[in-house]
Amino acid sequence: MTAKPLLLIDVDGPLNPFAARPHRRPAGYTTHRTRPSGWDLPWQKPLRVWLNPAHGPLLLALPFELVWATTWGVQANRWIAPHLGLPELPAVDWPELHARRDDGTYFKTHDIVRYAAGRPFAWIDDEIRLPDREYVATHHRGPSLLLRVEPSLGLLPADFDQLAAWARELAAGEPGSAGRT
Repeated sequence: MTAKPLLLIDVDGPLNPFAARPHRRPAGYTTHRTRPSGWDLPWQKPLRVWLNPAHGPLLLALPFELVWATTWGVQANRWIAPHLGLPELPAVDWPELHARRDDGTYFKTHDIVRYAAGRPFAWIDDEIRLPDREYVATHHRGPSLLLRVEPSLGLLPADFDQLAAWARELAAGEPGSAGRT
């Protein structure tokens, strides 16, 4: 049996629609106050995070191996996963957090490709741009789906449908499954 494809999950944007209008929580989302590392000074207000508890079961129902691909790192297991009903997940390591790249890629892109190591993967993030797609197409030897999520909306039903359809095509070995989006 071959391994499931990876689903690399960003928090802020896809799961936490942080760019939505302040004081107008999106429908289905609940507000959580967090104090991840770096946010623990007594005079700082807790960080507001909006999460949709329906996203956990929807993610778990997808035929993927789930991995955090967020600057929250493994802290997402403490501050995000419990609110979504997700188990503890591995996290991609960012050796050069927020590094500027000469090729115009987002700082995560090179590490995403390194982490996937040729395995099929889907990546959901609000920062995916054309240079990231080009880099993955050139440097990743397996199938990939790069799904940009609008940070004011978060993951939508159509995004879950697209992820499921891509995984089905990949499992069936259909011609389009090796393509990159």
